[in-house]
Amino acid sequence: MAFSIAVIIILGLSADYLFRQMKLPGLIGMLIVGGLAGPYVLALISPEMMGLSSDFRKIALIVILLRAGFELRRDTLNRVGRPALIMSVVPAVFEILGVMWIAPKLLGITYLEAAILGAILGAVSPAVVVPLMIDFMDRGRGHKKGIPTLILGASSLDDVFVIILFTIFLGMYGGGEVQIWTKIAEIPLSIVLGIFVGLVAGYFLVRIFQRYDWRPPKRTIVVLGVAIFLTWLEEACNQWVPFASLLSVMAIGFIILEKSEPIAHIISQKLRKLWMFAELLLFVLVGAQVNVHVAWKAGLAGTAVILVGLLFRSIGTYVSLFNTPFDWKEKVFCIVSYIPKATVQAAIGAIPLAAGVASGEVILAVAVLSILVTAPLGAIGIAVLGEKILDRGTRSEYSFKGLRQRLGLPHVGESVRSKQFGTVWKVIEQKEIWIEESVKHSDSGKPEPSTLIPAIYLRYWREATSQGPGRGKTMSYRYMPDDPSFTEHWEVLYDW
Repeated sequence: MAFSIAVIIILGLSADYLFRQMKLPGLIGMLIVGGLAGPYVLALISPEMMGLSSDFRKIALIVILLRAGFELRRDTLNRVGRPALIMSVVPAVFEILGVMWIAPKLLGITYLEAAILGAILGAVSPAVVVPLMIDFMDRGRGHKKGIPTLILGASSLDDVFVIILFTIFLGMYGGGEVQIWTKIAEIPLSIVLGIFVGLVAGYFLVRIFQRYDWRPPKRTIVVLGVAIFLTWLEEACNQWVPFASLLSVMAIGFIILEKSEPIAHIISQKLRKLWMFAELLLFVLVGAQVNVHVAWKAGLAGTAVILVGLLFRSIGTYVSLFNTPFDWKEKVFCIVSYIPKATVQAAIGAIPLAAGVASGEVILAVAVLSILVTAPLGAIGIAVLGEKILDRGTRSEYSFKGLRQRLGLPHVGESVRSKQFGTVWKVIEQKEIWIEESVKHSDSGKPEPSTLIPAIYLRYWREATSQGPGRGKTMSYRYMPDDPSFTEHWEVLYDW
């Protein structure tokens, strides 16, 4: 297994770098490396590693959904709430109907088998979509209208809806009694309970973090442990009470951000570093799950089914965006963002075959082919269109986030040490302000418009004193875009 991890790290990072140099999303290179290094081509990844692949992919997905939760703000959610709910249902229904119409003609399967296939294909991939949306949010793209937040929320709800429909169709095929309306009622119940459980867990975590002054790494590990526990709890309680644990994971980050923004920023910063490794595991192992030989069997007919399904899905997405403030270019971006398929198809594509569905092998082949076709195309489309279409969110909080990241500034609660004097200080206060740049005059003598630039004030307390935070010796600094990096004179301490 050690060799397999080395293969994932070395080849995955190399592919990521190569594709970024070609101005393409690095995750495409990781998916390709996974497909080549997986058991169906070069078999460089050991069977033991593949046996644990599902758990590794789940943990990696949890990391990124936590990061997504720490980016969700209430005001943005209020703007995109209704479209997100509609987009979680309508596009998937359109795609399932499209597959049910075309698949029996091209693949020779029954309408019920086509419905099962449509439910598998109808799920958008959070593993592909969420990292790209978070990248846009980190850079302030699309902030004005909240488009990345809309797609984050809708893609998570979409999976809950589609997987329950898949369960209904598969149960109908088996001939057993399926309480269809009961199953449909599980959809809103699962969503509401998932959000509620996450909010409760996040609230208690905030109280604990505020009472006990734990260091940032410990807080991050505790949050990750709670999130992993909730995904296990979903499986343990599924036969009695359904709840969407992935929504719980996002809700944890949301409530921590609402109740204590400084703590949320600190945890998010640590998750960003953890995500570097989680990203490698997720995309390389997703690629390793893809059986190229099985996908080849689907051929042109399978490709046509996928494309027709995407056409119907695009119509459904466009319909979902009626009465929104988006222009036609932004709607096109949302349509493209709903194309990628990967994790859900890899996870449930083989279930119909194992359940004895007559066309199970065909369904699996088309599901695998959908990953090969849509994941790269969707990722490229999102990256390219996002840069051209999404607004830049001027004067938003992301300007401060960019300044903080560029200078490597610490957050409230973190301890720092002076490289020159060796003294240890704790950040006890921060203030984000806009400073009006002095008016300049052009060659013609006319005054040019002044501009506003972000600045961050930080106040430090000397930890060596015994008078308590804010008492005793303190000092303040103002940091602006042209200042040198924080790490030139200070280092942030990550002790527990």
